[in-house]
Amino acid sequence: MAVDPSSLTGVAAGVPYHAVPPVRASRSSAPVVAAWHLMDPPRTEAAFAAALPLEGLDAWRIYLGLPLTGSRLPAGGVEELMRRGYEDAVLNLQGPISNQAAEEFEPALAGLRAQLDLGTGPVGVLGGSMGAAVALLVLAESTIDISAAVLVSPVARLRPVVDALARQFGFTYPWSDPSFAVARRLDFVARAEEIAQRGQPAVLLVVGEDDDHEAIRQPATLLREALAARYAEPDRTKLVVVPGMAHALAAEPGTEPAPQTTHAAEVDRHAVGWLQRHMARTSATSGARHPQ
Repeated sequence: MAVDPSSLTGVAAGVPYHAVPPVRASRSSAPVVAAWHLMDPPRTEAAFAAALPLEGLDAWRIYLGLPLTGSRLPAGGVEELMRRGYEDAVLNLQGPISNQAAEEFEPALAGLRAQLDLGTGPVGVLGGSMGAAVALLVLAESTIDISAAVLVSPVARLRPVVDALARQFGFTYPWSDPSFAVARRLDFVARAEEIAQRGQPAVLLVVGEDDDHEAIRQPATLLREALAARYAEPDRTKLVVVPGMAHALAAEPGTEPAPQTTHAAEVDRHAVGWLQRHMARTSATSGARHPQ
């Protein structure tokens, strides 16, 4: 698949990015959407941009590379990454990747503002699977106001994801106090109140009908219910189920831009509609946060 000729690539505060500028809006006042890819396909920033280009959204679309992936794979490459995962997936991969990516967000955004003249338009986030966990950490912890979020095949609760992987690969994960601490931080159903208290950002969750029920679909449903119960306007959060879609949004190996799948195109359509609606609303109110 051809890369968008208007796209820009670079590194901001140590984070590799693939950015697509707005088409019509002023570059210095357009909304900004920060996006994090999956660990499954598409598993790099460029591949995620091809799978979910946010077609028709007149905003900066900035796809950020996760730590320990793509150009930041550890010495030893994929084999070393897999070794670390088999040794302890929570403490060696899921915890460090999500923590570092969330910590990098604000410095990277500041660097991108300087490099690309992003201005002060409203900010949204988009994430897939582990990238959605990063987006949720940003919603719960960042000092930056987030207007809207789209969470695709989200890791809304880490523990059932780990348990599902253990069943899939035929082992029992040895939970410990440190890994339980990671799981608590990545339990966003339990942290719904924290998200609600940060301006009640509009949150869309998109899951596949064929994705794992216990690991992905059920926690996403519980998160949507938890947020709606705490929001002054419950329709600022929504769950969409895509018929026939599993977890990944692209075919293996998922490292390079590839033709968009039918399911990814449907996810993209839902994401664009949600972000257009809720980021435009924020822009119209001069970036004011939703009342708590």
